[in-house]
Amino acid sequence: MAAKNRVFQVNELIKRELGSIILKKVEFPKNVLFTITRVETSSNLIQSKIHISVIPEVQTPKVIQILNQKIFIIQQDVNRRLRMRPVPKIKFAEDKEAKKANKVEELLERIKKI
Repeated sequence: MAAKNRVFQVNELIKRELGSIILKKVEFPKNVLFTITRVETSSNLIQSKIHISVIPEVQTPKVIQILNQKIFIIQQDVNRRLRMRPVPKIKFAEDKEAKKANKVEELLERIKKI
Protein backbone atom coordinates (compact mmCIF):
# COMPACT_ATOMS: atom_id res chain seq x y z
CA MET A 1 0.00 0.00 0.00
CA ALA A 2 2.85 2.40 0.78
CA ALA A 3 4.28 1.94 -2.74
CA LYS A 4 0.92 2.87 -4.32
CA ASN A 5 0.71 5.92 -2.09
CA ARG A 6 4.25 6.96 -3.09
CA VAL A 7 3.46 6.59 -6.80
CA PHE A 8 0.28 8.64 -6.31
CA GLN A 9 2.26 11.38 -4.55
CA VAL A 10 4.93 11.34 -7.28
CA ASN A 11 2.20 11.59 -9.95
CA GLU A 12 0.65 14.63 -8.28
CA LEU A 13 4.05 16.28 -7.73
CA ILE A 14 5.09 15.76 -11.36
CA LYS A 15 1.73 17.04 -12.63
CA ARG A 16 2.03 20.23 -10.56
CA GLU A 17 5.69 20.88 -11.42
CA LEU A 18 5.26 20.11 -15.13
CA GLY A 19 2.32 22.48 -15.36
CA SER A 20 4.48 25.27 -13.97
CA ILE A 21 7.50 24.41 -16.13
CA ILE A 22 5.53 24.13 -19.37
CA LEU A 23 3.71 27.39 -18.69
CA LYS A 24 7.06 29.21 -18.44
CA LYS A 25 9.19 27.35 -21.00
CA VAL A 26 6.91 26.28 -23.87
CA GLU A 27 4.95 28.36 -26.35
CA PHE A 28 2.00 26.85 -28.17
CA PRO A 29 0.15 28.16 -31.22
CA LYS A 30 -2.47 30.86 -30.60
CA ASN A 31 -5.91 29.72 -29.45
CA VAL A 32 -4.66 26.34 -28.21
CA LEU A 33 -5.62 25.13 -24.74
CA PHE A 34 -3.32 22.48 -23.29
CA THR A 35 -4.07 20.48 -20.15
CA ILE A 36 -2.18 17.77 -18.28
CA THR A 37 -5.04 15.41 -17.51
CA ARG A 38 -3.13 12.75 -15.60
CA VAL A 39 0.29 11.31 -14.89
CA GLU A 40 1.06 7.58 -14.74
CA THR A 41 4.38 6.75 -13.12
CA SER A 42 5.75 3.22 -13.19
CA SER A 43 5.97 1.47 -9.83
CA ASN A 44 9.79 1.55 -9.98
CA LEU A 45 9.62 5.34 -10.59
CA ILE A 46 11.69 5.08 -13.78
CA GLN A 47 9.16 6.54 -16.24
CA SER A 48 6.16 8.85 -16.14
CA LYS A 49 3.62 8.98 -18.94
CA ILE A 50 2.11 12.46 -19.12
CA HIS A 51 -1.39 12.37 -20.61
CA ILE A 52 -2.44 15.60 -22.26
CA SER A 53 -5.64 17.00 -23.66
CA VAL A 54 -5.63 19.73 -26.31
CA ILE A 55 -8.42 21.98 -27.53
CA PRO A 56 -8.94 22.09 -30.45
CA GLU A 57 -8.19 18.37 -30.79
CA VAL A 58 -6.75 18.77 -34.30
CA GLN A 59 -3.79 20.57 -32.69
CA THR A 60 -2.86 17.57 -30.50
CA PRO A 61 -0.12 16.18 -32.82
CA LYS A 62 1.43 19.66 -33.11
CA VAL A 63 1.38 20.20 -29.33
CA ILE A 64 2.98 16.78 -28.70
CA GLN A 65 5.62 17.62 -31.32
CA ILE A 66 6.38 20.94 -29.59
CA LEU A 67 6.60 19.24 -26.18
CA ASN A 68 8.91 16.54 -27.55
CA GLN A 69 11.16 19.21 -29.10
CA LYS A 70 11.49 20.80 -25.63
CA ILE A 71 11.66 17.50 -23.72
CA PHE A 72 15.33 17.92 -22.78
CA ILE A 73 14.77 21.35 -21.20
CA ILE A 74 11.57 20.19 -19.50
CA GLN A 75 13.25 17.05 -18.13
CA GLN A 76 16.20 19.10 -16.80
CA ASP A 77 13.82 21.40 -14.93
CA VAL A 78 11.91 18.44 -13.52
CA ASN A 79 15.21 16.89 -12.38
CA ARG A 80 16.17 20.14 -10.62
CA ARG A 81 12.80 20.67 -8.94
CA LEU A 82 12.11 17.18 -7.64
CA ARG A 83 14.06 16.20 -4.56
CA MET A 84 14.03 12.49 -5.23
CA ARG A 85 16.09 9.85 -6.95
CA PRO A 86 15.52 8.46 -9.44
CA VAL A 87 13.55 11.20 -11.17
CA PRO A 88 11.18 9.53 -13.62
CA LYS A 89 11.84 10.04 -17.32
CA ILE A 90 8.87 11.88 -18.79
CA LYS A 91 7.02 10.94 -21.95
CA PHE A 92 4.03 12.78 -23.44
CA ALA A 93 0.94 11.04 -24.81
CA GLU A 94 -2.52 12.04 -25.97
CA ASP A 95 -5.20 11.33 -23.37
CA LYS A 96 -7.61 9.13 -25.25
CA GLU A 97 -9.73 8.65 -22.10
CA ALA A 98 -10.61 12.34 -22.04
CA LYS A 99 -11.64 12.12 -25.68
CA LYS A 100 -13.90 9.15 -24.89
CA ALA A 101 -15.42 10.99 -21.92
CA ASN A 102 -16.17 14.02 -24.11
CA LYS A 103 -17.87 11.79 -26.67
CA VAL A 104 -20.05 10.20 -23.96
CA GLU A 105 -21.00 13.67 -22.66
CA GLU A 106 -21.94 14.81 -26.15
CA LEU A 107 -24.14 11.75 -26.62
CA LEU A 108 -25.83 12.31 -23.24
CA GLU A 109 -26.55 15.95 -24.16
CA ARG A 110 -28.13 14.82 -27.43
CA ILE A 111 -30.30 12.31 -25.56
CA LYS A 112 -31.47 15.04 -23.14
CA LYS A 113 -32.65 17.16 -26.09
CA ILE A 114 -34.82 14.35 -27.48
